[in-house]
Amino acid sequence: MKPSRLWRRVATQVATEYPDVTIEHVLVDTAAMRLIARPTSFDVVVTENMFGDILTDEAAVLAGSMGMLPSASLGDSKRGLYEPVHGTAPDIAGKGIANPLGAILSGALMLRYSLGMEDQAAQIERAVETVINAGQRSPDLGGKLGTSEMTAAVLAAC
Repeated sequence: MKPSRLWRRVATQVATEYPDVTIEHVLVDTAAMRLIARPTSFDVVVTENMFGDILTDEAAVLAGSMGMLPSASLGDSKRGLYEPVHGTAPDIAGKGIANPLGAILSGALMLRYSLGMEDQAAQIERAVETVINAGQRSPDLGGKLGTSEMTAAVLAAC
């Protein structure tokens, strides 16, 4: 695809500014396969929006649910756009069953990368880990906690 050729050319050019970073160009179908077969072979995946959307949906399987995944769109400044990867989920809106962890963890990313509050970000991440390890789960993870109950559990673990 023509946009992919432009992407590769620009990414290769930008990579020369970061000699300590190894760049590897991978076709999206190969990346999808490797993401499932050997997820630890990736440190960071940088891709255009369409392929990124596909790969993040696939990566949700590794985390257990799309509701678990935070995201950050970052540029040169400290500003960023932080949001869970799942989008608005209109099919479950207002039902109180949405997993809030992707949004909560997106907040932790904002604290870390935009506000420089590493300790607070780590505290939130530990609280989420504590809740999950204690078996507290929303319906998408096989549990029974609603959105409010899951949020309250994380707050209590902070």
